[in-house]
Amino acid sequence: MTVNDTEMMSDQQQQSHEINMTNSTTTIDPSIVQSRILQSTSLSAAAAAADEDDTMEDTPTTNEQPTFPKLSAMAARGGKVEYRRVRCPPHRYTPLREDWEQILMPLVQYLKLQVRFNTKTRSVELKTSPHTLDTGALQKGADFVSAYTLGFEVQDAVALLRLDDLYVESFQVTDVKLLRGDHLSRAVGRVAGQDGKTRFAIENATRCRIVVADTRVHMLGSYANIRVARNAVCDLIMGAPPGKVYNSMRNVAKRMSERY
Repeated sequence: MTVNDTEMMSDQQQQSHEINMTNSTTTIDPSIVQSRILQSTSLSAAAAAADEDDTMEDTPTTNEQPTFPKLSAMAARGGKVEYRRVRCPPHRYTPLREDWEQILMPLVQYLKLQVRFNTKTRSVELKTSPHTLDTGALQKGADFVSAYTLGFEVQDAVALLRLDDLYVESFQVTDVKLLRGDHLSRAVGRVAGQDGKTRFAIENATRCRIVVADTRVHMLGSYANIRVARNAVCDLIMGAPPGKVYNSMRNVAKRMSERY
């Protein structure tokens, strides 16, 4: 046997052990990119069969599920019209008159409610209409108007309509500590601070809005943020120095900036 015959036999043996490889099943677009995952012919055939089974399972059946249109708020209540009445305190008449257009816009355009101001009862009246789709729109609108009458700005009160995890909490200074006369006035002064500096510091650190009206304190924000702000205000009412509260608010702001 010659050397050439030996080489020919070895080439035939190598060809007999070669496996046909293909990448047809994993090619995204043959004209652009060829996949670098190569499979044998048997594996590619099994994958193609599995893909056919998946497509057969994904095909929808002829029995389609019925689709029903969304009910309006009035239809969900059985065709009954719902009302809400929010009384306006005397010191909020003038701001309400000036910001009336800004208050009406989200109530009418966004919530699809009917709104009017009753001059006899000095209150804002809200009513559902056939165009009202959200069943909770009336309660959201009443909370929005109530937050404005408590002293919050329109831009802050609108957040109650857009976010579901915001709340308004109110309490009196005398609920924390029973104070009278000048002691009560000094406690309110500690909460507000010079030119409102203490209140602004608490608002910026806790991402809340705080309104101090006489001896009442109103807070607007999320549940966790209101808890932090309430603890700071209560410390001030109890007689804690503002510097100590500033340090705690600084730590709170640092933690919240790291968290978000």
